[in-house]
Amino acid sequence: MNKTYMAAKGEIEPNWYIVDAADKVLGRLAVKVSEVLRGKDKPTFTRHIDTGDHVIVVNAEKICVTGRKASQKTYYRHSGYRGGLTEMTYEKLQAKHPERIIELAIKGMLPKTKLGRAMFKKLKVYAGPEHNHNAQQPQPLEF
Repeated sequence: MNKTYMAAKGEIEPNWYIVDAADKVLGRLAVKVSEVLRGKDKPTFTRHIDTGDHVIVVNAEKICVTGRKASQKTYYRHSGYRGGLTEMTYEKLQAKHPERIIELAIKGMLPKTKLGRAMFKKLKVYAGPEHNHNAQQPQPLEF
């Protein structure tokens, strides 16, 4: 009889990976990173347990998009006050907060639950090539 393996909470030892976002397409990068954050690339994937790894994304300012999305894609945020809706194009957001573009793309691909918020905390995005996670000895993640 075959038995289904389900990971337990203390069994999973997360790894650290580093991704260079320079000249990568935003959506394709976000899909791969969200899979690693969820743990779907592992054979021990369990839906209700966080089996994912930590991911560091560097060079967020050098990410690219296809087509005319740079001028047409719009990001919205709301302050919570009446009339507090703010919109920004991709170009303006990339000039002001380039790491937020990658964070929003990946956050939209994670579950909208407590588990998804825990997975999102394992994502670190930096605009430039420097990061402060050298002590974790991250391995390069290529796709």
